[in-house]
Amino acid sequence: MKHYTQKYIPELHSSLTPMAEIEGFPVRPGLFDVHGAMLLSVGVNFTVHTHHGTSCALLLFHRNETSPYARLPFPQAYKIGDVYSMIVFGLDIEDFEYAYQVDGPYEPKQGLLFNRDSILLDPYARYVTGQRIWGDRKSGCYHARVVNDSFDWGDMPQSNRTMSDLVIYELHVRGFTYHPSSGVSHPGTFAGLMEKIPYLKELGINAVELMPVFEFDEAISSREVDGKVLLDYWGYNTVGFFAPNTNYIADNNPGREGTELKLLIKALHANGIEVILDVVFNHTAEGNEKGPVFCFKGFDNKVYYMLTPNGNYYNFSGCGNTLNCNNPIVRQLILECLRYWTVSYRIDGFRFDLASILGRNEDGSPLNNPPLLELLATDPILRNVKLIAEAWDAGGLYQVGKFPASKRWAEWNGRYRDSLRSFLKGDCWHSWEASWSISGSGDLYGGFYDDNNNNYAGYNSCVNFLTCHDGFTLYDLYSYNEKHNEGNGWENTDGTDDNRSWNCGIEGDTDDPAILDLRFRMIRNACAVLMCSRGTPMFLAGDEFGNTQYGNNNAYCQDNEISWLDWTLLEKNRELFEFFKFMIAYRRKHPVIRKMLPEAVCGMEPLCTHNVNAEEEYIPTDAMTFAISFAGYNPKTGADDLVYVAVNTYWEDVRITLPVLHPSQTWFLSVNTWGDEHRRYFYPEGQEVKIAHEFIMRPRSVAVFTGREKDVVFHQG
Repeated sequence: MKHYTQKYIPELHSSLTPMAEIEGFPVRPGLFDVHGAMLLSVGVNFTVHTHHGTSCALLLFHRNETSPYARLPFPQAYKIGDVYSMIVFGLDIEDFEYAYQVDGPYEPKQGLLFNRDSILLDPYARYVTGQRIWGDRKSGCYHARVVNDSFDWGDMPQSNRTMSDLVIYELHVRGFTYHPSSGVSHPGTFAGLMEKIPYLKELGINAVELMPVFEFDEAISSREVDGKVLLDYWGYNTVGFFAPNTNYIADNNPGREGTELKLLIKALHANGIEVILDVVFNHTAEGNEKGPVFCFKGFDNKVYYMLTPNGNYYNFSGCGNTLNCNNPIVRQLILECLRYWTVSYRIDGFRFDLASILGRNEDGSPLNNPPLLELLATDPILRNVKLIAEAWDAGGLYQVGKFPASKRWAEWNGRYRDSLRSFLKGDCWHSWEASWSISGSGDLYGGFYDDNNNNYAGYNSCVNFLTCHDGFTLYDLYSYNEKHNEGNGWENTDGTDDNRSWNCGIEGDTDDPAILDLRFRMIRNACAVLMCSRGTPMFLAGDEFGNTQYGNNNAYCQDNEISWLDWTLLEKNRELFEFFKFMIAYRRKHPVIRKMLPEAVCGMEPLCTHNVNAEEEYIPTDAMTFAISFAGYNPKTGADDLVYVAVNTYWEDVRITLPVLHPSQTWFLSVNTWGDEHRRYFYPEGQEVKIAHEFIMRPRSVAVFTGREKDVVFHQG
């Protein structure tokens, strides 16, 4: 037996001795309160539980073999309550994989699906095998490997940034670097993403939100449409909650399980970038009644899934089954999972897919105070971890602005997306909702006070976004009136029809310079408003250089050029990339956008809406032009921090006035998405244009003004 050291394991484990022999393997009762498989100095501890099962056996496989070389039934003496635990001595973790078999009643109408011949994946598996080559159908059953968790994180402290200080960049690990234009050595992997860290740092974002990286099976429902193989590319069909996806790993050598992802996270942290995982606790890849049995169904179908009275699956996820999140056993699994990723992978936050499901009772009804949400919000290990909810589900439960937050949860602000998409393309009847959203959605999130940082906690509860993986890219938002999902094979019936998009006059591709100029201005408008909105901005990878999905707003199955980032667009649209860089840096430079500051010396209100005449703070219900002002005193600079954001969605020029400042102060034009005669759209400090009391807003444009001391030569704006 090879010797390994394992963190967190007391020395007394080395004094454990065998008490019996099963199938020629020395064994003894194990550590019943440690779920999963754990490496000890004397062997491996295996612990698993089943409530309705009557017996359990451990299967051992040589690596990459489909037939076990040993089957070790757990003696009844190795069971306490519903938990089976056994230490098997002398195992070499580089040689074997493992799985389980559980026997019990088979009564489908009662929700019981036990079959002693089914080979079952450990629900707490730290590493999953069985499907390694991307796109290949799984051969045989899923197995697990034992992980030697000895990665050295050093003394890197946990991030103390608040949510509102983040700029979140959502990306798909494979799609980010798989296109040949990415130029990385290990495309489509964690290693490939690590090669792009200098790019992320140049862009200026400080948080990446990784679409699902838990083990999933992209080929589980593969099909062919028009000669193309379609896969579950996004990864929202979890196989193992504790294991990183093996297809994203470039180095799969024994003893390296999980190391590549940890190296990526450590490198991101070293460059000031937090890591948020998109987690899917609403359903699993086992699907509905016709789906496979490879894990939870075989251990305790009735415990892990929401079942109808006749034993079928509730489908609030839209994916065939719904995890029974508020069952105490499932709650414990989810908590241990998040703790594991927080401790062993140093994850900074979690975004919960279809999070409203987490608040449903076992019969599917919404709970007033869901115990799972409260448990995660108050857990001491998760105390400083960001918790972000997609506050709706596929069963019709929509909780934006009223998710059971326990003053800890943030939300994807669906209203921000919808109202700003509509208003920016000229739907004036959304002006009030748009102004509320830019101001921080105080009507949704401003109802409580955070005594820790003397600031409204609501600003840390709101994730503002116009684009995400689900829907149009920002370029497509202004290139298509309608979705074009024909390639998905569902006759264009999938994906939302409520896109609030505008093709700027021509559907899809065009060489018309006037249309292209308008499209890129609309993208700049969207970027400027997003970065100047109170709350936490998030945008989709590739938006910063005009990436397109060719009108597909539901590219979940497109593992091809539709979903892969085309990095040639970075140079083609370098001007747009530089604009994004500037807006991200501008937001970072002006904390008044992100949070309340002490009262401004000049006397301006901390946060205010304005009509075209700045003295009029009331916005008409049909306004096509309005402004938002942010004002406060910044103790770090010893000066007022003043920002004025004007948005004109009208198709003609509009004359606006700006607020009157202290006599020693004036307004400077920092951003003008229309551009000047030199095609400049932003002005770094020291190059800004000093503005008099009035300014002409050009058609469909956004202007951002910075108020400060008069220290440059006067120019009429």
